Parts: sequence; structure tokens; C-alpha cells
Amino acid sequence: MERCVECGRWPYGGAPGCRRCLALVDRIIEDGYQAFLKELGLEDDVAVAEMIVEEIKGYDWRVVDGAFERLTCGACGSRRGRGPKDCPPCELDEGFRYAAREIDRPGVMPRNEHAIRVGAAVLRNGHRHSPQALLSWQIGFPLVLSGYLPSTPEAQAVRARINKGATYEDLAAVHVPDLTGWPTTP
Repeated sequence: MERCVECGRWPYGGAPGCRRCLALVDRIIEDGYQAFLKELGLEDDVAVAEMIVEEIKGYDWRVVDGAFERLTCGACGSRRGRGPKDCPPCELDEGFRYAAREIDRPGVMPRNEHAIRVGAAVLRNGHRHSPQALLSWQIGFPLVLSGYLPSTPEAQAVRARINKGATYEDLAAVHVPDLTGWPTTP
């Protein structure tokens, strides 16, 4: 697998700092949102996004995240749920997004979709998470996209290495993700 031409990491793993990798992560949400609109014959407008965030539980997480992306936080002016950590409305929206549905793709380990959702949230909002959490998702997200889901001991071992100072390159030398079926160019 070729690495990103902008940041040198595995595709997706350079987000949020790498524009190209961040565009790939954003595309996961945007493709899901657009497919939802197309399926229902809806137009992409603020009224639809507002309707979705009023009843989050009835929608797929990609649809909810796509709706949040179209709305502005009245307190901080950022996209809803993406503002600074000290913005109370964004903090609430960050939590509310997890009420949306997660349906695993066929042929992947159970809870893989949850991992994609959490990883996408961390990579799109790195400023809201610790550097250790961000690094763990930068290395792990491409693997999760490939259908792999680390066991709890495996995840804890990676986190322990990060806490002891392991870098992205140290960790990337161990695993090469198979991103067949996922876009690797924005």
C-alpha cells in the first residue's frame, strides 16, 4: 500500500494535520450523507440537517455527522460538535452524535462500525482529544477500515507503547493496512 503523498503516512492516518488524509476521512461522512439524501430524494439543505439532529437515534452515524457538518454552533461559530473543547453546546453535540445507529458492514468483525465512527470523530476533531488518543487513531484507523478490529489487549499494548514514546513510524512498521474498497485519494 502506498503512503499519502502529502504526509507520508498510511492513507487516512495523517488526519487532521494532513489535508489529503482529512479529506479522505471527511469523504466517509459525506458519501454516507449524500447516499441518504439520494435514497430519499431529498435536497441538501439546512432544514434537512436540522431535522436529522432533532431525532438522531433514527439515523446512521454518517448521516448525523453529515448533518452536524451543515449546521453552525451558535456559541462558538464552528460546525456543530467540532468547536473548542470548552464550548458547552459543541461538547453536548459531540456526545449526542453517539446516539445514532451503527450497522456493521458485511464480512467485518462485530463492532467494527463503532470503531470507524469513533476513529473518524477523533481524526476530524483532533483538538478535542489527547495527543495519545489522536496517535492511536492515526495508526489504527486504516487498520479498522480494512475490517480489522484489535482485541482489548492489542489496543492496550499499542496505547502502552504510545505512552512510552512510540511514534507513528514505530507503530506503522508493524502493520500494513489493506484498504481495498476504500478510497485512498480525495
